[in-house]
Amino acid sequence: MPVRSLCHTAPMGNVSRRDLMRWSLLGAGSIPAGALLAACAKATGQTAPTTSAAAPATTAPPSTTAAPSTTLPPATTTPFDPSLPWWLQANFAPVMDELEVFDLEVRGALPPSLRGTYVKNGSNPQRSNSPHWFFGDGMTHGVWLDGGKATAYRNKWVATTPFTQQLEFGQGVPGGDNNQSNVSALWHAGRLLTSGEVGFPYELDPATLATKGLVDFGGTLAGSFTAHPHIDPATGRMHSFGYDFADPFLRYHIIEPDGTMSHIEGVNIPRSTMIHDFAITETDAVFWDLPVIFDLELAVQFLTDPTIVPFRWAPEVGARLGVMPLAGGADSIQWFDVDPCYVFHHVNAFRRGDEVVVDVCWQESMFGGNEFATPSVRRWTANTATGAFSEDILDVPAGDLPTRDPRRMGREHRFGYLIGTRDDPETVNLGGLVKVDYQTGTAETWDPGPTRHGSEFLFVPGDEGDTADDAGWLLAFVHDDATAETTLAVLDATDVTAGPVAEVVMPRRVPYGFHATWIPTQ
Repeated sequence: MPVRSLCHTAPMGNVSRRDLMRWSLLGAGSIPAGALLAACAKATGQTAPTTSAAAPATTAPPSTTAAPSTTLPPATTTPFDPSLPWWLQANFAPVMDELEVFDLEVRGALPPSLRGTYVKNGSNPQRSNSPHWFFGDGMTHGVWLDGGKATAYRNKWVATTPFTQQLEFGQGVPGGDNNQSNVSALWHAGRLLTSGEVGFPYELDPATLATKGLVDFGGTLAGSFTAHPHIDPATGRMHSFGYDFADPFLRYHIIEPDGTMSHIEGVNIPRSTMIHDFAITETDAVFWDLPVIFDLELAVQFLTDPTIVPFRWAPEVGARLGVMPLAGGADSIQWFDVDPCYVFHHVNAFRRGDEVVVDVCWQESMFGGNEFATPSVRRWTANTATGAFSEDILDVPAGDLPTRDPRRMGREHRFGYLIGTRDDPETVNLGGLVKVDYQTGTAETWDPGPTRHGSEFLFVPGDEGDTADDAGWLLAFVHDDATAETTLAVLDATDVTAGPVAEVVMPRRVPYGFHATWIPTQ
């Protein structure tokens, strides 16, 4: 879910709903445009244009062309209202209250060993007037599971500075506390964190989901902390990064198992590019510097028209993959040229001798007018001894928002789990589960039904003694348009085609969100 300079001024115009849908998959957090202009102008010596303050709420969705089907047949959904943006209707629409409900209904049989809390983050504007899906205030939804029962459900807004001060999107300087914290939920060092695309994370109480405060890692964090840190299963260290709109454009961080940030350094890249995710192996940190670049003129237009994205497709600047030591040492990063493309998310990465292998959810372009091309699942291989790079395309249904066994993070894996999308000209239409077998190059799918829509699945390991990387459970919220019911579906990862072994009935509609985490009961 990118250049010879930081800011280019070639106009792009309005992007399509398909463009916005693809950007939505990354769950981009707050990027207040006024401050982007100032940062870009400072970095390039330009004068940022004078503009009005915040971007107004959009009153009609942008035009679009139907997106290609990637896995499952078209869905029968609730009627689409063309007078409203798609992210403010159906199950994308926000909910306006916070609930605490106990002893939830369970259909089927929850695994008794599944003991912990499932926490999902997403965009939920408090005034129901967000200019787009990914610009709303963060809201977490939690389900507590214990001994075959679903003991509680809670949902709460993340009490960020924009939320508590009721700031409109785009007000204030971006970064630090000024972000919606609406993309990821993270569990590390005994802390539950939420993160957006830019800015600092917030800490929540894992028992109640109440916001405890901003996290700057004891004053060590500089710049942004993006939504996709990755935890090394052997060391317990959390490796993260942040991209910014002024030099240094990219920073790399290491957070120890006790929650202290032990390392931070800049990674030298020549311009501000949208880097949503990165990868780790046992010995490497892997970045992709792709040709979606920050554009000052588009940022100006974005202030009055939030359907304008302040990034543009610039294939002439090239694309590359960078491999550097996991312990730090950006001065020794090794770059590999790749064909221009875009990648929001990767499934996993690992080192095999001299080769670094990265499995990605691949897009042909982004914000460049060719977003209708079918995405694909690909494997990148970079040889750090010879400098060679190769790419393999898997003949499997495409998808995004991937998960994998967290015990395999940075290690060789066999399986990855994606969410498919459906062909729909009106809205983002999430489908079912795609289980990719990287050993055989095949896939299995689960279709939730014509009126039901899945979301990103989260892999929770099962029996500690079973180390197979499909030995566990896949958890995701599933919504039914026909009944307005949301359930938490639990699937056996060894047999996804069988469908859920259990579904927990939610006491309320749960809007589609972004990324989730699991807090095991100690």
